[in-house]
Amino acid sequence: MFSKAILRRPGKSMIKGLRSSDLGIPDYDIALKQHDNYIEALRLCGLDTIVMEADERYPDSVFVEDTSLLTPFCAIITRPGAESRRGETESIRPVIEEYYKAVYEITSPGTVDAGDIMMVGSHFFIGSSERTNREGAEQVISFLEIHDLTGSLIELENLLHLKTGVSYLEKNTLLAAGEFLKKKEFHSFDIIEIDPSENYAANCIWVNGNVIVPKGYPLTRKKIEAAGYHTLTVDVSEFRKLDGGLSCLSLRF
Repeated sequence: MFSKAILRRPGKSMIKGLRSSDLGIPDYDIALKQHDNYIEALRLCGLDTIVMEADERYPDSVFVEDTSLLTPFCAIITRPGAESRRGETESIRPVIEEYYKAVYEITSPGTVDAGDIMMVGSHFFIGSSERTNREGAEQVISFLEIHDLTGSLIELENLLHLKTGVSYLEKNTLLAAGEFLKKKEFHSFDIIEIDPSENYAANCIWVNGNVIVPKGYPLTRKKIEAAGYHTLTVDVSEFRKLDGGLSCLSLRF
């Protein structure tokens, strides 16, 4: 169960954020309203929200998840794979230190985006991607092992981040799309398969028995509800334009 979430407000500079899609430039005013609704959804799930002000120096800083990995026993400040994002970790550290005594930090040549890390109980699956390299993943695992936690590396083929294509919904259940349907590492899980037309919806978040689902993906929502979960929907269309999803927008702990 989670009790808190850390978020950062989107800045006007988000229109200059990194993106690989051709979905257009995000509308800042709409993004603010969507972020408000996202915060409200987290609060409906019982979380206290710690909301940091926008940092206009970093267009992608609303995607706060990538800056840190928060576990039940320790926090790890990452070293983002995109050089333009590395300064984002400076302001997240003092916030995290208010809640964690054990705080570690990834150092060069390691790179880690926490969007590549999926917590499943006491084990952490770490995606090897353009943003997270082997050196960074090995540092993460070494920090986890100090606290009797474990980690393993999964090679990504086509996706930006691990959690772009797979989400853990507790109860041994994965929501998965594309390449993750065939990964041997996931064969022991019950898998809710995403229809290819709704691949973006693979990035959902489980929060205290609820699953927050992006708006506009009815097939995925129905499958999740059929598996016994209560769902909430939040429109994150403007963040999708920057390759971002629901999990990217908060650090839940």
